[in-house]
Parts: sequence; C-alpha cells; structure tokens
Amino acid sequence: MENSFFFYDLETSGFSPRTARIVQFAGQRTDLDLQPIGEPVNLLIKLTPDIVPEPDAVLITGITPQQTLADGVTEAEFLKVFYEEVVQPNTIFTGFNSVRFDDEFMRFINYRNFYDAYEWHWQNGASRWDILDVVRMTRALRPDGIEWPFASDGKPANRLELLSSVNKLEHSHAHDALSDVHATIAVADLVRSKQPDLFDYLLKMRDKKEVAALVSKGDPFVYTSGRYPSAHLHTTVAVELTKHPQDGSSLVYDLRHDPTPFLDMSVDELVEAWKFTRDPDVLRLPVKTIKFNRCPAVAPLGVIKDAETESRIGLGVADALKHHKLLKQHQAAFASKVLKAVAQLDAAREQTQGALIDNQLTVDERLYEGFVGPRDKQLMSVVRAAKPDELSNLAGDFHDDRLKSMLPLYKARNYPSSLSPEEQVEWDEFCRLRLFEGGDESRLAKYFARLGELASGKISGEQQYLLEELQLYGQSIMPVDAAG
Repeated sequence: MENSFFFYDLETSGFSPRTARIVQFAGQRTDLDLQPIGEPVNLLIKLTPDIVPEPDAVLITGITPQQTLADGVTEAEFLKVFYEEVVQPNTIFTGFNSVRFDDEFMRFINYRNFYDAYEWHWQNGASRWDILDVVRMTRALRPDGIEWPFASDGKPANRLELLSSVNKLEHSHAHDALSDVHATIAVADLVRSKQPDLFDYLLKMRDKKEVAALVSKGDPFVYTSGRYPSAHLHTTVAVELTKHPQDGSSLVYDLRHDPTPFLDMSVDELVEAWKFTRDPDVLRLPVKTIKFNRCPAVAPLGVIKDAETESRIGLGVADALKHHKLLKQHQAAFASKVLKAVAQLDAAREQTQGALIDNQLTVDERLYEGFVGPRDKQLMSVVRAAKPDELSNLAGDFHDDRLKSMLPLYKARNYPSSLSPEEQVEWDEFCRLRLFEGGDESRLAKYFARLGELASGKISGEQQYLLEELQLYGQSIMPVDAAG
C-alpha cells in the first residue's frame, strides 16, 4: 500500500491526556497530493460516570456529556473502528498540534483499553507528522504567498481558525473535530502550493533518523518549536550540547543567548535557572530536550539566506556562530553539569509522581511507568477478544500490576450492564472515591465551583445552556447517598 496521510483531530473533556477523555474523534485519509480517499470518520465517544469534564473545555467544544451518552460509542467500540478503518500500513498520522496533544490522548485511550499505546503510529510503515510546526517554520523562513495572522494583542499567532480566516479557507465550525480536520488539510495544501520545497523537506524530516543525522553532527541548525517565543516566530539557531540520558533525544543549546553567564553556574544554580517562570527578568537556562521521534521542525543553518529572515526571527547568523564558538570552548565541562542538573530534576519529578504507584484511582495515568512485557501483551489481545462475562477471570493472569488494576475498570466502563452485583458495588465505590476524594479539593467539588464561577460571569445564551447541562450532569453522577 502506498503512503497516505490520515488527518485527524480530537475534541476532549479536558486538557490533560492523563485524566481527561476523548469525546469526539474525526479524521480523513488523503493521498500525498492531499486529495481525499474514502469517507471521513466522525465519532462521539461516551463519557463514563467516573469522569467529570472540565467546564472550560465544554464551553470550547460545545459537546456535553449528555450528547456523548446519547450519540456516542464506548471507548472499546471506538478502538475497534480505529483499528479496522484507520490503522492501515504506511499511514502518516497528522493533525494540527497532533504530536503534543492528540497523539498523547490516543496513547492513553489505547493504554487503558488494553492496546499497545504506540504501535498504531509506527508499525507497518506508519509514521506521524505535525502541520503546526510546518506552519511555524514556513512563517519564519519562507512566508511568501501566505497571509499570516496576529492575535488581538498584536503578537504573531498561528491558530488554525485564524489561519483559515485570513487566507479565506473554509472553516465554519472551529473546535468541531471534523471541521478542524478539513481546515488542517486546507492549510497543509496552502503551504504545499506556496512553499513546496519546504513542505516536502519537512515531510522527509518526520523520520527520526533524519533528525538525528542533522542534530548529531554538532553543527548549528535552525530549530522551530513552540517552546521558543512567538515574538521570534518560535524559531532559533540551536546546537547539540550533549546526548540526553533518555534514548532518542539530545539536549540542545539555544544560540540566541550568550553562554557566558551559565558556564560558571553550579549544578544547583543550573537547576534553578532551568525551572519555568513567567518573570521575563529571570535568567533562564536556554537548554531544551529535542526528541527525535516527535518529528521536530529542524533544518540546516543554510536555510537562513538573507538579512530579512534574520530580522524576522530576531537573530543574526553571525551572533549565533559567535555564541557557538564560546560554547565549544567549555562544552564538555558545561554539558557534564547540565546532565547532573537533568538527574536532579528527574529525581524530583519521580518523587512527586510516586503517589501514583499502586493506586487504582490513578492507574489510568501510569502509561509512562514502563513498557508492557511480551507475555502481558499477548494477554491484552485475549482481553480485547473476550466476552464481557469472561473478563473477570483474566485479571490474575497479568504480571503488570497496572493491567490487573485496570481490568475491572475496563469492564465497568465498556460493558456496565455485564457487572455482577458485587462488581457493581466495587464500581460505585470507585466512582465515589474518584469524584469525592479530597473533600473541598475533590474533582466534583472543583467541578461545581468552576460552574458557579463561569455562571456568574458574562456569558452567552449558548454558554448558559451548556453550563446548565453540566450542572445536571454533575448531579446525575453523584452517588445516591451523596446527592440525598
């Protein structure tokens, strides 16, 4: 089968892939010339009673929990469609900010429904790409022929609905997943028609081996990332500082900045300088991780061909090369301290995440605690094929404690009518704990508090309707003893 794109978009119940859920999935396959192949996929997915949506997310999407329950399918039913109709050999999965957002939600929905979280986007010649970074690099390096939008505060903006508007592309229902898919295809086609060489180059660079070959040379390169400021069109000149302890990534230094202030810092000082702050006056360590398998937008330094491009990104090549020369003189010692800072930050992160271990309430969030072993992977396929009344007998066969803890949840969420009286009691207790644990800081308390805050502000009639529906939904999933 030849390569094809599958453009897809999600609408979700919230903003964290660990705790929120997909409520709408839409996608369209195209050939490499961006012509549609087949019919689009467009499904709502039922929200389960252990989940309260984030009201702010619902105000954006307009999709209420009640709508998902009336018109949606379960997560297990959705994934059957996904693997039968969407996951095809040589598919390039892409979207607008899909690598950082949509792909993460897809990994977690696979994980909690006993599919491998990763194979769908790499097996059988599959790969992934992200149109947002293509747009960002095009704006920074080759903007001709395209209208570029600005936000209300005058800053450059690359939001899909703004790009569609200023370039007069069809996008009648922003934040409807299928409408966003069509708009993303139109934006990709616009970039491809105006800047075909850059489009094709970045398509090739979705291959992690190509990225590694460029970055690992040790030469300065152009790097476009949302982590860099919009004032500089998210683009800088970077250079590999050292390999990251994690396979498949490197630590790169932003050559926009003179390295001198950082070279003599202690490890503890580097840790503090690395931490995020909104204070523009705080000196921040200009080092970031580049992950080769996330198809970062990178290009050789030679793509900066003129002073006009330097002006757009606010960085002259001569200054970047001067900073590189200074960095090289101390690179080994500086890189050693940066790696120690990485170890400190990782240790602190692991300590804060330790509370997730062996807690069924948070087992859904534990995808990144390790890969599932081969034997458990075989058992996962048994779970997916099993009849609902057979599921309860399988939990003890798993080696991975995460899968043992998730199996009752998988059954309750996807096949609630199959629960035995004892299982129903356990599921009700799980929902009660998930919604009420923490008192005033519980999920449900925060949910109702946020509804009150939003309702007291200036809202439209449509927003008032959505908030009323959310109020009713919150009341409907409260346990009887709590509601009474």
